[in-house]
Amino acid sequence: MAVAAIIPKLGNTVESCVIVEWKRAVGEPVTEGQALVDVETDKAVMEVTSPATGVVLAQFFAPGDLVPVLETIAVIGQAGEDISALVPGGAVDKEESRQVDREEGRQVDKAEGGQVDKEEGEGEPRLAAEAAAAPISPRARQLAARRGLEPAGLTGSGPGGRIIERDVLAALASRPKLSPVAQAKVAEGGFVAPEKGSGPGGRVMTRDLRPIEAAEGRQVDKQAREATPAQADELVEVVKLTGIRKVIAERMLASLQTTAQLTLNASADARALQAFRQRLKASPVALGLQQITINDLILFAVARTLPQHPDLNAHFSGDTLTRRPAVHLGVAVDTPRGLVVPVIHHAQQLSLKQISQEAKRLAAASLERRVTPDELAGGTFTVTNLGSLGIESFTPVLNPPEVAILGVGNIQLKPVLVDDQVQFIPHLGLSLTINHQVVDGAPGARFLQALAQALAAIDLLVAG
Repeated sequence: MAVAAIIPKLGNTVESCVIVEWKRAVGEPVTEGQALVDVETDKAVMEVTSPATGVVLAQFFAPGDLVPVLETIAVIGQAGEDISALVPGGAVDKEESRQVDREEGRQVDKAEGGQVDKEEGEGEPRLAAEAAAAPISPRARQLAARRGLEPAGLTGSGPGGRIIERDVLAALASRPKLSPVAQAKVAEGGFVAPEKGSGPGGRVMTRDLRPIEAAEGRQVDKQAREATPAQADELVEVVKLTGIRKVIAERMLASLQTTAQLTLNASADARALQAFRQRLKASPVALGLQQITINDLILFAVARTLPQHPDLNAHFSGDTLTRRPAVHLGVAVDTPRGLVVPVIHHAQQLSLKQISQEAKRLAAASLERRVTPDELAGGTFTVTNLGSLGIESFTPVLNPPEVAILGVGNIQLKPVLVDDQVQFIPHLGLSLTINHQVVDGAPGARFLQALAQALAAIDLLVAG
């Protein structure tokens, strides 16, 4: 019996994901548990496996499509099985008598009183005479147009050499890699990409794109080619947000629209941090402490301080505030595809060395797209550090349902009055954003004060 392959629930906050790459094409055999498709959330790329052993009978979404979780994306079964009841968006009208000719890729509709030629999964049937005159099916044409592919040079594998969806998918898989800007310009129309570009590894850049000449013999738009240097400086590149970047954009906007965010700024004496870090770097290799960073020390201090401030280690949803006894510490990681926030679970129970090791492991997994849904779920408080980029203070955006997030800046010399003398003492910038719906300014300030004291005496905190 045919089985639907669905997008699984990927964490408590993931509502949709983007199809990245199909691992098995329509018509190919697949075994239960074998990789079927890669999907991308706003946090990471995940692998969806086949729910059964059989043949891939249908795929309902193409790479780049945004798909809700729990939606049917494909059907696995045996050749010749009826899959109409598994098509997303509703089953085929049961009063119509339909059967699929798998060998020719056509569907015969007897309820219409005649024959129609329809590629599997297409929305509207087309008359056989019309289909014979057309070299490409509607579904294939729509996919090619959506992905900026010119179908004229494709070889069809459908009836009579007709170009069908799998031909377009094969062409998409073999075409050159485009930069995001080049891909957006091709999708807008008017340009085609060469087989190899001038970018790294043959990547096609915008400078490599060629204007398409109209079939009626019209002249090519010469704006880009004949622009003077001064005019070229005024040319703009339009990039459409897709995939993970689009999902991140939607989530950031929703965060600001649904929470009352207030940011408090403070600083902490960083002399103990710097001195302790130097001692760790000079420690024996056998102790395994040389790779501990100042950011690791900050994470350790946060994990030890939060339990005394339960209002900040909490989730807020609807009208309910849920305080968490365990500190599940989210750590923001900058990756080429966007911000990822893996979670150090039960951080309050870990030693400094364990927190350092876990933070590095999760960062590497995020950069290499190996991070799992469980490692991205359940955070109660987040730390994001921009100090290495020279930022002194900033306004971090909440990651709902969390009610607080700590931004860490760089270390700057700060004039401090000591015994009637001004001394320049290194201080670490701290920016705490809270959800003012449930956390007032005073509790947030008390947490920052306690954290600053812990950082100023980090050696004693570690010893304790």
